[in-house]
Amino acid sequence: MDSKKLLEVVVKAADDKKALDIVALDMNEVSGIADYFVIMEAMNSRQLDAIADNITEQVELAGVQAAGHIEGDARTGWVLLDLGDIVVSVFGHDERAHYNLEKLWSDAPLVDVSQYIAD
Repeated sequence: MDSKKLLEVVVKAADDKKALDIVALDMNEVSGIADYFVIMEAMNSRQLDAIADNITEQVELAGVQAAGHIEGDARTGWVLLDLGDIVVSVFGHDERAHYNLEKLWSDAPLVDVSQYIAD
């Protein structure tokens, strides 16, 4: 599966669990780490785990195994999913503000993910 299709699966899975403020950064021009970084927020720890679990499940159903590993959990306020071409960060509100990855990678262009999000 190409990284653009995988991005769609990730965003839809996050949106299905009501992730907030989903942002995708195109990393191709700024880093060789991954094609995309996807950053989102959860309202509470239960939702944080539900979002991360649903992304993992939907990616596997699409035929992609998690390439790297999963770090963190709801207790840490940040779950990182390494999907190879895509790195996903699911944050609690305070953790997202603290780490501010969007600012750290401000040179990376934003990807319009609105087409993958239900109205």
